[in-house]
Amino acid sequence: MIPQSTAQIEPLSLIKHIQHNDDWRTQLRKAYRSPAQLLAALDFDAQQILAMTAADQGFSTLVPHAFVQKMAKQDTNDPLLLQVLPQAAEAVAHPDFNTDPLQEASYNPQPGVVHKYKGRALLIAAGHCAINCRYCFRRHYPYNEQRRARSEWQQSLGYIESKPDIEEIILSGGDPLVLTDPQLFELISAIEAISHVKRLRIHSRLPIVLPARITHRFCERLASSRLDFVIVVHANHANELGDDVAQACSLLRQHCVQLLNQSVLLAQVNDSLAALKHLSERLFEIGILPYYLHLPDHVAGTTHFFVSLERGQALIAQMQATMSGYLVPKLAREEPGNSSKTVYASH
Repeated sequence: MIPQSTAQIEPLSLIKHIQHNDDWRTQLRKAYRSPAQLLAALDFDAQQILAMTAADQGFSTLVPHAFVQKMAKQDTNDPLLLQVLPQAAEAVAHPDFNTDPLQEASYNPQPGVVHKYKGRALLIAAGHCAINCRYCFRRHYPYNEQRRARSEWQQSLGYIESKPDIEEIILSGGDPLVLTDPQLFELISAIEAISHVKRLRIHSRLPIVLPARITHRFCERLASSRLDFVIVVHANHANELGDDVAQACSLLRQHCVQLLNQSVLLAQVNDSLAALKHLSERLFEIGILPYYLHLPDHVAGTTHFFVSLERGQALIAQMQATMSGYLVPKLAREEPGNSSKTVYASH
């Protein structure tokens, strides 16, 4: 029997109507929050839902309607569904996979600040996202311990102000664009007041999964800033990049925001030449430059997504042999203790 919570689910055919009539915060409140809800919206029957539903391992389901709209109905191998549906494989333990593979706890000089690389620092601007990606390298991050940094920015910003070599701030999370405009604009103003900061980089999945977040008001605030803005979006498959995403990206570009994309190489999602080529071509078509293709981190609960370095290098070599260089992202991995990301040559 389908759980009671699925009874009020809007049919997939109505999602487009919802998107046109609700603001982004309303859309986020209406996001699917259980595997049963998500699967019912894709027309799986009760027996299929029961067979496909797995424990979330403490990392809850969260998927906006706008993202679900791009999934194929009743397709258990849909590359977008695989990114967000809890699977039994998440319970598989492996000695090389742990809860903090990047050792970020070692680079946390103040609550909410991660300072690993010279010239730039990362600010945890929010403790949640608009979508919970099952491969997330911060799915175990102790956001509750960082709560003070999100409500009282002064200590975090004071640390940045005391480091004159920091010229770029990276807003991350969670996802910084889940902040309301007043919260986000207040933070931007505080960063603008630090004279040695020149650039503000925002890492966000919202332009992809909840493009209604990209409003004229938001874009106008970025355009009015003394800072140079870069938004690094996160798309793993060309199917994520519909017309709604293209419109959001066009609006950002009209307001002089540079757009880059970083992907994660994920087994069964995009680990093929065809998938990666289509992704890069579609990104460029809508004004986003392919930037990084990350090898998956050794995060507990994500062994089923793992793709080897050798496979990644072979795919990059195939892309280089068949595509213009600017369409080929850099194959990279972030490794604890290194002064920058490790970028791998093709193989």
